[in-house]
Formats: sequence, C-alpha cells, structure tokens
Amino acid sequence: MTEKQKASFGAQILIHRHQDQHHFNKPFKQNAPIATTKTAVRTTMSTAKTLTLNTSERYLQSQNPLPSSSPSQLPSFPANFPPSKLIPKTRFIIDGFRHSGEFSISYFLSHFHADHYTGLTSTWSRGIIFCSVTTARLVVKVLGVSALSVIGLPINETVVIDNCEVTLIDANHCPGAVQFLFKVPVSGGKFERYVHTGDFRFCSDMKLIPFLSEFVGCDAVFLDTTYCDPKFVFPVQEESIDYVVSVIERSRSENRNASKSVLFLVATYVIGKERILLEIARRCDCKIHVDSRKMEILRELGYENEGVFTEDESSSDVHVVGWNVLGETWPYFRPNFMKVNEIMVGKEYKKVVGFVPTGWTYEVKKNKFAVRTKDSFEIHLVPYSEHSNYNELREYVKFLKPKRVLPTVGFDVENVDSKHALKMQKHFAGLVDEMANKQEFLMGFYRVPQGKGKVKVDDLAPELDKDIEQFKEEFDVCELKNGREADSGSTCSVASTHEPDSQDLTPFSDKEKDEIMQELRDCLPVWVSVDQLLELVKTYGRNIVDAVSHFYEHETEFHERSGESLPSSQKSESPCTKLLNPPSVESSLQTPVKSPNQKAKFPPLKQSVASSVSPGKRKKNPQNKKNKKGKLNSNLESGGIKQSTITKFFSKGSRVCQGITATPLSGISTEDKSLTSEHSVKQYKEELEQFIQIIDGSESIKGYAAELLEKAEGNVGLALDMYYNNSEVHLGGNQKGVDASSKSLPCEGLEESISSQGKERSEAGNKVYQSAQDSLADSTAVNYVSLPPETYSPIEHACWKHGQPAPYIHLARTFDIVEGERGKIKATSILSNMFRSLLALSPDDVLPAIYLCTNKIAADHENMELNIGGSLVASALEEACGINRAKIREMYNNFGDLGDVAQECRKTQSLLLPPSPLLIRDVFSILRKISVQTGSGSAGRRKSLIVSMMRSCREKEMKFLVRTLVRNLRIGAMMRTVLPALAQAVALNGYDEAGKVPKELLQGLSAAAVEVYNILPDLNLLVPSLMSEGIKFSTTTLTMVPGIPIRPMLAKITNGIAQALKLFQNKAFTCEFKYDGQRAQIHKFDDGSVRIFSRNGDEMTTKFPDLVHIIQESCKTSAESFIIDAEVVGIDRNKGIKFLSFQELSARERGSKASLVSLDRIKVDICVLVFDVMFVNGEKWKQTKLVQTVKPL
Repeated sequence: MTEKQKASFGAQILIHRHQDQHHFNKPFKQNAPIATTKTAVRTTMSTAKTLTLNTSERYLQSQNPLPSSSPSQLPSFPANFPPSKLIPKTRFIIDGFRHSGEFSISYFLSHFHADHYTGLTSTWSRGIIFCSVTTARLVVKVLGVSALSVIGLPINETVVIDNCEVTLIDANHCPGAVQFLFKVPVSGGKFERYVHTGDFRFCSDMKLIPFLSEFVGCDAVFLDTTYCDPKFVFPVQEESIDYVVSVIERSRSENRNASKSVLFLVATYVIGKERILLEIARRCDCKIHVDSRKMEILRELGYENEGVFTEDESSSDVHVVGWNVLGETWPYFRPNFMKVNEIMVGKEYKKVVGFVPTGWTYEVKKNKFAVRTKDSFEIHLVPYSEHSNYNELREYVKFLKPKRVLPTVGFDVENVDSKHALKMQKHFAGLVDEMANKQEFLMGFYRVPQGKGKVKVDDLAPELDKDIEQFKEEFDVCELKNGREADSGSTCSVASTHEPDSQDLTPFSDKEKDEIMQELRDCLPVWVSVDQLLELVKTYGRNIVDAVSHFYEHETEFHERSGESLPSSQKSESPCTKLLNPPSVESSLQTPVKSPNQKAKFPPLKQSVASSVSPGKRKKNPQNKKNKKGKLNSNLESGGIKQSTITKFFSKGSRVCQGITATPLSGISTEDKSLTSEHSVKQYKEELEQFIQIIDGSESIKGYAAELLEKAEGNVGLALDMYYNNSEVHLGGNQKGVDASSKSLPCEGLEESISSQGKERSEAGNKVYQSAQDSLADSTAVNYVSLPPETYSPIEHACWKHGQPAPYIHLARTFDIVEGERGKIKATSILSNMFRSLLALSPDDVLPAIYLCTNKIAADHENMELNIGGSLVASALEEACGINRAKIREMYNNFGDLGDVAQECRKTQSLLLPPSPLLIRDVFSILRKISVQTGSGSAGRRKSLIVSMMRSCREKEMKFLVRTLVRNLRIGAMMRTVLPALAQAVALNGYDEAGKVPKELLQGLSAAAVEVYNILPDLNLLVPSLMSEGIKFSTTTLTMVPGIPIRPMLAKITNGIAQALKLFQNKAFTCEFKYDGQRAQIHKFDDGSVRIFSRNGDEMTTKFPDLVHIIQESCKTSAESFIIDAEVVGIDRNKGIKFLSFQELSARERGSKASLVSLDRIKVDICVLVFDVMFVNGEKWKQTKLVQTVKPL
C-alpha cells in the first residue's frame, strides 16, 4: 500500500467513525425509510476514490517480528473446514476465528457477540480482522486485540480487498453489526456475488439499499437461520417495545404511593437490546441502571453523553441484568425465582417485574406475551428479537433470489450436505433461482469422450445456455397446450416437442449403441429397463445430456412404466396360485413378443417439472389414495399368501398371515363360537386385560385370548402356556387358530413352514413363558407401593427377587404415583414402601435411590453437577426415539414438560426386542460419569451415555429419566420428605408386623434423620449409619465433620420490628450489625489445614488465601479442629480501616480448583468477623446457648 493510499484510508476512517456511530445509535425501524438515498450514495461513490487494501501487506506491517513464511505461500484449506465460514474462491473467513489456521490471513467479523468472535483473544496474530468501525473499537478495547490487526471499514462504501469488492451494509441486529457483500472475480472478466448476513433482522427498508439491490440473483446467501422454523413468526419490534412500556407504566400506577415498591429487571446481552432500553428511558422518563462492565461497553458505543444510563442503582427502578439471571431460555424458559428473590431482598424492593426479550420464548399457540408468576414475582417473556423471523427470512430470500442458500446457524450446519442443513434449505424451495442451477446439473451428466483431452466448462457454456432456453420454451409450450387441451384430457410430452437433429438420426452400429446405453446406465437408476433405454437412445441418439434431462423430468412416469412388463394378473398372483393354476402352453404362446427392430415410441407422459423428490414421495395425490383401496381389494381376492413387510411387525397384532382363510375349530359353529367368546370376555375381564398387556397384543386378538382363558378357566399363566406352546398355531387377527388336520391350505410348502414355526415356538416356549411371567409380576406390582404400610409386603410386592440389583422401574413407578399424590403423609408412606423393598432385597441400591429421589448425584459440597442443557437432552431424545426437533418443540408447547414429551415419544415407538432393563445403580453411575466429561468431544460423549439409557427405558422410566437430566423431577419430594420416608422404612422393616410399630418411634426416627442431615449434609455417611443402627439411630449417632459444610439456618423475613418481637415471644435475644460482606464457614482440621465454604456450601478456599493465613495465625494451639461461622468484609486500610462494599469485595480474583490466588495479586484487603462457634475439638457446640458460645470468641 502506498503512503497516499494509507493517508486516504486514515482520512476515510476518521470521517466514517462518527457516521458509523450515529448510524447504529438509530437502528432500522421496520416501517421507517432509510436515511441514505440511492442518489446520495452514488454521488459519494463518484466523488471518492475506491479504497484498495492488500491483506498480505497489512499483515506483514502488523507483525513484529515478521513471520517466517510469506502470506503468498499459504497452504490449502483443510477438507473439514466448515463451508458456512468461507467465501468461495477466496481466503476470506467469516466469524470463524476458532477455525483459524495458517491457510488464511483474511478474517471478517460481522458483529461483537461472543458466539461470533470465539477464538479471538488479546494474543491474536493469525491475520487481519475486517469489520465495522464500531466493532473494531470494541475488539481493541474489550478484547485487547492489537489495533494493527484490526481494520474498521466504512458502512455503505465499497472497498477492494485482495482484488475482491467488499461492501458493508447495516444488519439491523446490534451496534456495529453488518452484512458483507462480496464480488469475487472469476475467469473471463466475470464476478461471483455472495451475501453473508451475519446475524440480522430483515426489514422492508433493506430493499431500498442500492448496494444490496445489485446482489439480486447472487450466487449464494450465507443466511442467519436462527429462527428458520414456521412457528417463529413473532411480532415486529415496535409492538414488543409497546408491551414492555405499558407493563412498566401500569405497575408504577398501581404502586404509586409506595416507595421502592417495584423493581423492573431487563435481561440483555453484553451488547444488544440497546433499542429497547432507549425506548424505555424515553417513554417512561427514567434512567436505566447498568453495571460497570455494561457501562464501559455503552461508552464505546457512544451512549455516555445521552444521559440515559447510570451506575447509581438508587436513581432508577429499571435495572439491566445478565442474560441468564431471570432464567434459562433453551429449550424452554425455566424461571430462576430464587435468584430473583435474592435481588429483590438485596435491593430492598417488595415486588419484581422482569422482562426476557428474545424470540426463543415466543409461544405461538398461547398468549403472544407469556408471563411466569410466583408470589411477588412476574417474568414477562417478550418476543423481541434482533434476528429475522421465519417469514422475514423467506421474504429476504425471495427479494435476493439467489442460486443457493447456505444456513449459518443450526445443528450440524457446518456440514453443507448434512440432513439438518438440507432440511433448512427446503424452506426456501421456489424462492431461489433454480433455473440458474440447471447448467451445473447438466454438467454432472456430461462425459468427455476418450482421447479428446480435457473440456473446459466455458467451452460448453453456450450449448448449455441454449439447452436452458430450449427447456424454458418447451415448458411454456407444454403449459399452454395443457391449458387449451385440459378438457380433452390430452397431455404434452417433452419427447413430442423434441425434434432430433440430423446427427441423431444417423444410423449407428451395435457397438456404438451399446456404448451409449452403457453411458445411460451409469447416469440412470438401476430399475430402468432395457426397453426404456432403447427408447431414449432412438429418440435422442448420441445426445446423452438431453436423454438424461428428459428422463429426470419424467422420472415418475418412467418408474410407473418400469413395472408394466408383466400383466397385472401375474403381479398379484401368489406362489400358491401359481402351483394350483400353472400357465398353459397356449397362453404363453399368445404372449406378444416385441421385436428388437420395432420402432420404439414413448407413450403419452404427464407434463411435469424436474424435481429432486423421489417418485414414491411425488405420488401422494388423491387419485393414488383412491387406488390404494382398489389394490387392497385385489390382493384379498387373489387368495395368495403375501410376504409381510418389516413394517407389519410394528403394528400390534402383527401375527397375521394375510390371505389365509382358516376353518373354525371342529365341532363349534361360527355363531356359537362368537357367543362363547363374548361370554369369556365378560367373565374374565381383568384376566383378559392382563393377558393382552403381557403379550403386547391389540383389540383384534381379544377374541382368541378370551377363548384361551375360557379353556384355562381364568388361569392367566396356563393361558400363556397354551398361547406360546399350543400345537394349534395362532395366526392372530380375527382368526382363532388352524386345526392340525385342516386341509384348507392349498400349499404343502406352507404347511411345512407353519409347522416349523410352531416347532420353533415350542422349543423356545419355556424361556418365553418365564419372560411372560416376569412381565406379569412387573405389571401387577405397579400400584402395590401405594398400599398401607401394614398391608405392603417388601418382598412379595417387589418387581425383582432377592440378590438381584433393583430395577429403575421400581423408582419410576413410585415417582408416577407420588407425582399425583397431594398429601405429604401419603407421599411419605409411598416412598417408605419403596425403600422397604430396597432394604429387604438389595440394600446396596438404597443410597443411589435416595440420591435419585432428591435429584442429586453427590453431596452439595462436592460441587458435582450434571452440566447438561435442555438442548443436549432434546438432541439425545431425537436420536433415541427417531423424532425430529421441530416435533419435540411442538409437543413441548402442548405438554409443557420435557419428561412428558419424552414419554409420549417412547409410547409411539415399537421395538424389535425388549430392551435390557435399567438398574438403579447403573443410572446413578452413568449420571456421575456424565458429570465428569470434559474437554474436546465431551458433549458427544455425554449425549451417547444419555441415548444408551433412553433406549433401555420401559413404562414411565423415560419420563422421569428425562426429568432427572433437566433437574426438574416434579414429584414434590424434598430431602425433608425423603429422609423421613427412609427412616420409617428402616423402622418398619425392623418389626415382624408393620402395624405394631409405635407412632412415636416413627416420628422420632424421622426427626432424628432430618436433624442429623442438617449438621452433617452428606448422605454417604448418614444413610449407611441409619441402615446399620436401625431403630437405635439418634441425633447423637453422628456429629459434625470438618470438611463437610453445615447447612445455614435461613432468616425469616418480617414486615418490621414489631412482628420480629412477636415471633420471639418474650424470649431473650441479641442483635448484631449486618456487614456488607460475604458469609464464610471456616473449617480447621487436625493437621492445621483450613478450608472455607460459602453459605451455599461451595468451597472458596482458593479465593481467600489471606483468610487462611489470618486463621492459622490467630487460633491457639489448643484449638486442634473447629468449625466457625463468620462474615468476610473488604476493608481499605489506607483510609483508616474503611469498610468496602460487597461489589468491591467480589472484584477479587477467584482462583481455581488447582491453585490459590497469589497473595501479591490481591487488590482488596479483608477482615474476618466471627459470630458463632459450632464445633471444637470433636465436640458439637450447636446445642450450646449463644451466650456461652460467644465467650471463647
């Protein structure tokens, strides 16, 4: 780059810095005109010289020292590089910093959102970053990237980068967000045009941008497909803003007289949603409170002088919070009312109204603006999005009419040919320029003759363009003819309009004919007959392209005609009929034989447009539906035996041999038999339902089942034995059986086949019968846990045997009953029965079961979490049940619970074999294994483990497994319910008769278990002790253990001092100052080490190495071990021991699990204020009066 060009570039950056900033302070309004007109832009372009940049030169200038290899010698891109990040025929990478490598030094950033600049850090040196001026400032200021590596480009001006013309236009997404327009030079002085939208929200004003209009008919659009689904048709931004403003105004008017009554929280990203904040400030006449980090970003965006935003939280009741503070939004919104309550209490408000502005929360089938409420909290789900909705995406593609659409957002879209990417592209069928792609399509069939060397595409372009024009003319002619001749029923054939060239009519030798037919075979499906190939050759001669094109334009008709070589009577004739009615010699002689020299003519073909849809899918029309019935009838009339397709297996009652008419059982007429069957159905109604459930039968088998029960006199086991081992082979359906001596079957081979099947069933009879009996036991055990304790038998009523591991279905059935139970006493009794069977048959499964009941996989202080998002669970469900994501979301909108959705998916899924049963210990073990998966590929490994469990689910297991994964079991069982249930189970199993257990013993043991858990919240210690001690267990059995944090006693909120005094009931109490610090529970061990825990039980020793030093220096040698409760407060010793705020204390470095924070890097000093002692040298001080515990302090 010359010095003159550098000076010109610097001047333009200075000029456009203010323009860019002003432009994004006033983003697009969907119904307002764009300020820049076409004339103004052209004037600017005509008076200013186009800026030209060379990435290699800029890159060399930015590097110090210079790189070892020249940028002109870059290696080729790897084969697995995602095409959605790369502009074709360039080395331009868009939003692909995590895919960076030595193969490119030209990187483009569409906007400053983390999911787009991932991989971009302060040490960036891979290449030059091109972006808008606003984004460039943020990249340098916030991420610390060197300014030499970032070039801010002006909006609405074309620059030349590496010989390619690049234009940036507004994306209507967030400040600095742009769309990239690329004109890439190719051979012959032509250009290929590409549009990369980044993230954008389309509005009609974009059609007025002259630069964008020049890209109508571009080669490809890299499209933001965030909401590429028909259900995402949310309102325009103005309507959503009106709603937010109206809610704020209404809430303020309702609480006008109360001070600090309502706090409004608006969830936003680090950058984005600025428009909604500005409108709230303008129309509600208030300031907006933001934290220091957000304010720093707003300063860079130029909002500092607006007077809208403030860091003083007392000056505004509208506060901006982080994106996930109010709740998680994917795959459905889950409000975090606990966090909202903390904010409300901390800021001393009485009510909170929150807003989550995003398209993900849009509920199309319900109210447009959904609200989640609890107590004094409201969270409004506002469909305000800065991404284009479904209709807007289609309108944008329709306007540009590109040759191709490449999705940039979605599952596996980085693979252009993936199932999900192709599915997205189908949403834009008919909107892209499909005719422009015909040249590429036809080139795929063109073969270069041997010995003629290489043929360039450009050499064939005139001929192919001619073919396209001819195709258009033929299409128009056919359409016109069809319109005129619709009444007469005539159709237009492409073959009839095609006039072969003289070259095509030239006779050719048999060898040439064979070569042409072989070349056609390579291009066409395998089902094409020789006659059809001859027809194509005789019509089109050596013109392979035309022949193939004609075939695919009429593929449906060719496919239908491919099966017409045999008469229909032969098609429907069964093997048995052929044996009984062999074709006569006369009939075979009368069959017409087509001469190979006979001239082939195409029969009339239906006019159709070329399509990539398979013939089977294109034949779905009313006429075909009508013919299905006729075909079915003809099959039944033929009387032949048909081989069932594999899909027949998946219909319940699939044991049907169609086409066989069996005679009734000997000695019983059909009429008498039906009466007997009806009598059996009424007499053995319950047994009949059990029988059908065990064999997984349908209503069609009810008559046969009733007959078996009649013979077995209601004995289900004997009826099952007859069903699986009877010599009278069961054929299912409405048929009752086939007599062994029956001679109605015409085929001897069929008799052998059936008897061999009966023999196989007889040999496997014992195994199947045992499996059926196990299923019967499982089925009848469903409701036993709901029996009264004195009636329930832990062993007899269990669904497994002694010594076997407990199945997860035991828990799932219990959860299903507890979910529908509203009474706490009854729910505890049901859980107790469940634990009693575990204690009696497999005590090793008690601990995993109690963890699963409380939706945990470890003690709280172990900080072991599943780390599973709803998206991963939905993806696993999609794979396990074979159902697409759109269907899952639709079902969730109906059910409102992902567990119910999973259960419904499983209910409609048939299996070839029953799955191996899930075990309680296996589920617990796999969940813990999932929690420790980290690093590259961890998401795939977690998904694989989840899918393996889902595939083994039975009954309601799927429902509660999914709820466990999303941490929302929804059975109302808390630790205060589960522990008493376990304690009661231990007590009841200790007596011979459950009814003799004293009520006081049950209550005392339950209270002791809960009390011990409060001081020792570790089930790994509590449960084994409770099981071993039995009814002797008490609060003195276990004591506190250093290293296991004690659960804090939570404060009770009151309305004022008067109510607090009333609650104390004239008892003595003391008051202490409430410091603005952080709660710390300090544990000292016998070896002198110290560990620190937060009020939630999270370890924070690495964050406070100075606190560890203070404790070790301050305690006496006699204090070998202790647990104390304290408050850590930040102080400024340079200003006379001044207490600092909680926010300043939180600014300290946090450290990590592996290493402490270095003492010399600590910026905020602390002091520790101890206010309680709970454990000293092995003695529990919890029951000691406060007056005595504070004396040692």
